[in-house]
Amino acid sequence: MSLLKLVHGRFLPALETPLKEVSLEDWRDNPQAHADATALVIANDESLADVGNDLSGFDVVILAFPAFGDGRAYSQARLLRERFGYTGEIRARGDVLRDQILFMTRCGFDAFEFDGPGAVVAEAALKEFSFAYQPAADLTEPVWRKRGQKAAAA
Repeated sequence: MSLLKLVHGRFLPALETPLKEVSLEDWRDNPQAHADATALVIANDESLADVGNDLSGFDVVILAFPAFGDGRAYSQARLLRERFGYTGEIRARGDVLRDQILFMTRCGFDAFEFDGPGAVVAEAALKEFSFAYQPAADLTEPVWRKRGQKAAAA
């Protein structure tokens, strides 16, 4: 299993640093017992409604993809970035395909742990589309806004 991290628009292979992981369920049951945890593992069927600002103690949030067709972790990543303001690493783990990488980065993922493409192939996936049509967690400016700015400047 390889770990790729997105750094300034480029994927870099990363060495896995030891993390003390705790599941969201275990952490909710007894947060004091898991005070030394550095990574929170969230299943894709977990609600984030009561997590809120309690994430600041975690360096990494790992979101699970049990099957490539199950996209609930996309919504979780976007909620973490946009609603809860989480600025740490959001890592995708599981059944992640090359074709999903661009969309995952748009939702806020910045690390990928999976048996998938190398850094060169993953980076090429980021460049497949020249424009974005809607705002997202990655703050890429939508094409309609660029067009409006260009028209206003003319």
